[in-house]
Amino acid sequence: MPSSKDYEKVHSSEDQNGSEMLEVHDEKTSNDPLPSPVTAQAARSVNKPKLSAAAIIPVWIVLSSTVIIYNNYVYNSLQFRFPVFLVTWHLTFAAIGTRVLQRTTHLLDGAKDVHISKELFVRSILPIGLLFSASLISSNTAYLYLSVAYIQMLKAFVPVAILLISWIFRIAEPSKKLAVIVIMISSGVALASQGELKFNLIGFLTQAAAVVFEASRLVMIQILLHGLKMDPLVSLHYYAPVCAIINLAVLPLTEGLAPFYEVLRVGPWILLSNAAVAFMLNVAAVFLVGAGSGLVLTLAGVFKDILLITGSVLIFGTPITPLQVLGYSVALGGLVLYKTSGSK
Repeated sequence: MPSSKDYEKVHSSEDQNGSEMLEVHDEKTSNDPLPSPVTAQAARSVNKPKLSAAAIIPVWIVLSSTVIIYNNYVYNSLQFRFPVFLVTWHLTFAAIGTRVLQRTTHLLDGAKDVHISKELFVRSILPIGLLFSASLISSNTAYLYLSVAYIQMLKAFVPVAILLISWIFRIAEPSKKLAVIVIMISSGVALASQGELKFNLIGFLTQAAAVVFEASRLVMIQILLHGLKMDPLVSLHYYAPVCAIINLAVLPLTEGLAPFYEVLRVGPWILLSNAAVAFMLNVAAVFLVGAGSGLVLTLAGVFKDILLITGSVLIFGTPITPLQVLGYSVALGGLVLYKTSGSK
């Protein structure tokens, strides 16, 4: 049985969401990225290229923040309100992009060490892909109802969801320290929600569902793929086609043909550049994994979240109340404690 300390990994979640976020947890996070970068189990493969932390962390922060802000711009400023289509497009772009990189670079050499049998695909890759699709669609849909700042605050609850799921299914044992962390993060998110001036119940429930799907996905990765090392690009290489096909099947039932007509209005170059930035974030994640210690990457993730919330206020005019600042500060304190010592 894997313990809570086994859950260290890199996640992107801001959501492909920029969710699609990329962070390091002692379990593992997301923010929130395709359209948020793909959250993937961190693994240090032999052939993984490395850059200094000072070089790659700023690049990762800029790309991760750009993905989230760009997605919000597409959904709300350009009024392209089709999250299922956008997620499907990002995943299709990523599926093609990883295969191009596999043939032209050494960035996906780690895929040579990953052997996916038919049984493993049906038993593990497919169900995890289903959860991944649900997480991406839900987290992107939340942007139609909630501000970037508030979504980032709600994402702080992902570690709590992972711990609760792990405890319920007896994957990890509760401890007093972890209980305190759960209370800290939960209280902080509750205060942030109480202080939200533009609270929307549909958006809140949608993002809550995204948190549950993402946490369940991360737990399933640890259970079903324990010991199978896949860095962010290798993970994307296998999951992007699966999720794209799943989303493509859902698209006619949710958004129909409307987004295809709207592409002409928004402009194909907007969607192409949007997907390219999200894919570049996944490439940056490969270098990020080997860039520094867990503490350095954790602090980088926290700094990125603070910048995103500040950017949301400055760029989109999102109102932030003192109660939200207090609540999110408490949640961040619990998050840092969890990532640095919660599993020890």
